[in-house]
Amino acid sequence: MDTSESTTDDKTAPDDGAPGEQERQSKGWRRWAMDTRPLRRPAFRRLWSSTIVTSVGSQLTAVAVPKQIYDITHSSAWVGYASLAGLLPLTVFALWGGAIADRMDRRKLLLLTNLGLAVTSVLFWVQAAIGLDSVLTLVVLLALQQAFFGLNSPARSASIARLVPPEELPAANALGSTVMQTGLVAGPLLAGALIPVIGLSELYLIDALALCVTLWAVARLPAMPPLTAAAKATTGWQSVAEGFRYISVHKVLLLSFLADIIAMVFGMPRALFPQLAAQTYAPYGEGLALGLLFAAIPIGAVLGGLMSGTFSRARRHGLMVIAAVIAWGAAVTGLGLSTNLWVAVAFLAAAGVADMVSMVFRGAILLSAATDEMRGRMQGVFTVVVAGGPRLADVLHGTVGSAAGVRAAIAGGGLMVIAATLVLALATPALREYRI
Repeated sequence: MDTSESTTDDKTAPDDGAPGEQERQSKGWRRWAMDTRPLRRPAFRRLWSSTIVTSVGSQLTAVAVPKQIYDITHSSAWVGYASLAGLLPLTVFALWGGAIADRMDRRKLLLLTNLGLAVTSVLFWVQAAIGLDSVLTLVVLLALQQAFFGLNSPARSASIARLVPPEELPAANALGSTVMQTGLVAGPLLAGALIPVIGLSELYLIDALALCVTLWAVARLPAMPPLTAAAKATTGWQSVAEGFRYISVHKVLLLSFLADIIAMVFGMPRALFPQLAAQTYAPYGEGLALGLLFAAIPIGAVLGGLMSGTFSRARRHGLMVIAAVIAWGAAVTGLGLSTNLWVAVAFLAAAGVADMVSMVFRGAILLSAATDEMRGRMQGVFTVVVAGGPRLADVLHGTVGSAAGVRAAIAGGGLMVIAATLVLALATPALREYRI
């Protein structure tokens, strides 16, 4: 036995005579780098890998649709109307899709909805390729796409808890959120580069091909049927109502939604970015300023994801959400007080890091605090909050910015986020005390 142990030591010891140094360095790296433990699990790895492709492909369509509408109408108002037209089907079908995800095999639902998204992208490509130039057709297809996305998103998010253990949920959320945020940066940049080269219609085709990759990956996932007979019995909008009652009873879920609503409604000033670029940061070049302002938050979120090892192992999930939302509010306040573009971009990037931390732990709370038969409905509500909050913020900040001034509106909104979150944390201990 002694000889065997000596042989093993000889084979693994570093040549420099410092045994274990490389291992210690590796552990030091892992303390702050992205936690990749969930990728060791083949099923989650397939789901996550498909997201890499579709996160960029979906952004190509997200750029192509408003570009095509503007080319047809030469009106930014029509672009806004089309975006609003997609909100109603997204809201309705995300809530309904969450209920469906709790009563049928989530793998089957993912296959059906991804197929629907792929067909919709093909239809986008066909109408552009034949030069239909119909705004009505684009709006109908956009509404159809958002309906399929609403059905798909709750099932996709709820599936994660069936593929990784509870202690790896923050890491899994960080991996997924980082990819999505990377798509928000890379997708529009790629679209801007490709449109002059290959044309608008081919962007839709690339998205359709990316969704085919998703279909292949989802087809290789394990079956994920409901775990209880009660889950199979729930149907229709009665099931959606049960989801809202479940949220009202489980305070930590309700509070996690409220924390996100506070951050987004009071502290998302994107509606004021054009005015900031045209007035406050005009000396830097309006186009450069506008691009940097819109890109800074997702860039910060990506950086936060890449360094998620620094926080993804934390067990006090509720306290992490509170701290992240307060940090978001502080960064937005700093943006409102900044007169230098690069300082403003730095504050927005810091806000992106805080947003990543908040997303990771809010997602983990939703998946760990809810039972499996309710996870789909919780994710449906989450999808509505994430989609609706920023749109409400656009109205609020646009109105206040016009009345009180853009910088005052932004800084005031950031301070409101901090104040409201502190009140929420002090008045309701359920969130700040939640841990796994």
